[in-house]
Amino acid sequence: MSIRVSITAERSGARHRPRWPYGLRSWRRFRRHRAATAGLLLLLALSGLALAAPALTPEDPEGQDLGRALAPASRLHPLGTDHLGRDLLARLLYGGRLSLLIGFLAVGLGLAVGVPLGAISGFRGGVTDLIIQRFADVLLSFPGFLLALSLVSVLGVGLQNVVIAVGVGAIPSFIRLVRGSVLSIRQQTYVEAAAAIGQRQRTIIFCHVLPNAIAPVIVQATLNLGSAILVAAGLGFLGLGVQPPTPEWGTMLGEGRQYIFRTPALTTYPGLAIFLAVLGFNLFGDGLRDALDPRMGTR
Repeated sequence: MSIRVSITAERSGARHRPRWPYGLRSWRRFRRHRAATAGLLLLLALSGLALAAPALTPEDPEGQDLGRALAPASRLHPLGTDHLGRDLLARLLYGGRLSLLIGFLAVGLGLAVGVPLGAISGFRGGVTDLIIQRFADVLLSFPGFLLALSLVSVLGVGLQNVVIAVGVGAIPSFIRLVRGSVLSIRQQTYVEAAAAIGQRQRTIIFCHVLPNAIAPVIVQATLNLGSAILVAAGLGFLGLGVQPPTPEWGTMLGEGRQYIFRTPALTTYPGLAIFLAVLGFNLFGDGLRDALDPRMGTR
């Protein structure tokens, strides 16, 4: 009899075991994703190196010395110098600051415009939905890099215009993603209850609907960061991005391409930095998607 009671108690305890909070469960799933953890560590390393650039190298990334142009790696210049005698390590570290900043600012622009438009489109429907979706269709009809190239040719070169050109290309993906989430969320009981008690549409959208659609938006933003860095680097490579002598990975690639056979380090290191940054964001985004997906388990 006592054995049966103990077994029943154990089963009951297992059945009523307190569940982990959602955020903690997501973090536990994320930690079990080895590729995502590697991506996060890679991004932290790249960001840390970029932020610590003044402490890691005393060289001026824009300081020129033609007497030491294309010098090989040495104690004073661990990665060598470029065609104008500028320290390659310093330019790589300081360029990382600008490349990562462009990615974050461009995706931030896409979020600031795309998320509200997608929420309004999905919640209101009708003519408003039609107009916003046709706007998204127009943007999606251009390849991302071609759209950025066209905008830069109209706006002109420079950091601000590069951010705008890259950010506009990110807007339609957020519009479509948020609209799809809102279409399913607006049918929930708590949304109908908020409307029944007389809350304004703006309050319902931003206080009840968007907070419950934020998880896929975070994942999409993380994945878009890698794409934004690639597009910005492509513009810099063509000479339409950040202008010399300001260091930026894509611009460094464009400057070093004519010396690729004589001094391959001028293109190897910036290209490797871009590759690692994009890889890190993609791995981190994939792991974040799996961690935030409630179908991955509740433990």
